[in-house]
Amino acid sequence: MTIGDAVETGDPTVAFDSPSQRPLLPGDDPFYRSPIDPGSVPPGAILRARRVRTALFGLIPQRVHAWQLLYRSTDLDGAPEAVVTTVLLPWDADPRYDRPLVSFQCAIDAVAPKCFPSYALRHGARAFGAIPQLELPLVAAALARGWAVSIPDHEGLGGRFGAAREPGYRALDGLRAALRFEPLGLNPRSRIGLWGYSGGGLATAWAAETAESYAPELNIVGAVAGSPVGDPAAAFVRLNGSPFAGFAMVFTAGLRRAYPRLDQLFRELVAPDYLALLERAEDSATLPLLARLAGRDVNRHIKGGLGALLTRPEMRTVLDEIRPGATAPAMPLFVVQGVNDEVIAVADVDAHVWRYQARGAHVRYIRDRLSTHLPLQFLAVPVMVDWLEDRLAGRQLAPAGVETVWSVALSRRALGEHRSFTALVASMLAGRPIRTRSDRR
Repeated sequence: MTIGDAVETGDPTVAFDSPSQRPLLPGDDPFYRSPIDPGSVPPGAILRARRVRTALFGLIPQRVHAWQLLYRSTDLDGAPEAVVTTVLLPWDADPRYDRPLVSFQCAIDAVAPKCFPSYALRHGARAFGAIPQLELPLVAAALARGWAVSIPDHEGLGGRFGAAREPGYRALDGLRAALRFEPLGLNPRSRIGLWGYSGGGLATAWAAETAESYAPELNIVGAVAGSPVGDPAAAFVRLNGSPFAGFAMVFTAGLRRAYPRLDQLFRELVAPDYLALLERAEDSATLPLLARLAGRDVNRHIKGGLGALLTRPEMRTVLDEIRPGATAPAMPLFVVQGVNDEVIAVADVDAHVWRYQARGAHVRYIRDRLSTHLPLQFLAVPVMVDWLEDRLAGRQLAPAGVETVWSVALSRRALGEHRSFTALVASMLAGRPIRTRSDRR
């Protein structure tokens, strides 16, 4: 009997969301409010659970098994908090199968609650332009391998985009909660992988760096970080005034939330009109924000220009703190990056990888000459998922090192995997069940 057979009869232990109503935004949804003080339970403890319906772009219901868990986590200052993760299984999941678990960190890249995966991935969500909706096929690729998947709201309920360390804490505590959640059929020694791209790659890097000290009991066997930003401060400067200037704005908005000491600095140096734009960004999904703010130069809104802001000691301290790479992850990593990426500079990712290598981390780093930022996320699906599958299956670890290729999509195996991925997306568009691939059984 599959889990699908059991779920069709109903699960009396877990509440189901109402199919007749659109999901509420996190700020209006009582599910996001902990029934107890989160500080009274250990990290990863489940506070609430419910079954939910996921959908492609909020419109096409997906036949997967999905639940949401409200669980206890920790912010960058060590304060307890409640966070939500969405946990998924393929439709034909066998409860007897000792399946691995993958934490997929979405590229939230926004502070608006409509962009949190727990909202944006639900059926009926009004989240046009939220990047997690574009990434659901990647999650489906993991499900098709037979894995359980956890998708944490790694920015927390505060939408603290860009903060150091805490995205890792939330991802790791989401894994702890998933291991405890009986319907997933996991156990404390289940093999675990981490995966994310762009902003999700940065969150994955934080999870990889903090795992050994924060959650040493988790059996994390590998992490895939696609285009993981490398240096958020450098990206902020480079993207200012570019077609992607909206990323710089949402990054600023997130840092104001995570580091209150910066708020007074911004009010001192930044013009009121730009502060008003930051406040309006709090309700905008990522892609519309990028379109609206393309080419905007923050220098016109700062007394003394961008240099005056970035050289202030309190700002410098934060920018140094949010740069990943100071700690070597204990598990092996796979990193992929476009040489000509128009959003994330390859030099920043090169330096990020070098920081890990210098500290003894095992990193396999592939640089792709032909791909730009968004296409690489999908073109690299075969190499990312295959590498992760090898780690989850306990196969021999490929040598560490750096390799520059024309395209990760040109090998015979990658071309075959892309045909399978295209068929998977077609199945999602048709609303057919997401099942484990027959060659993975």
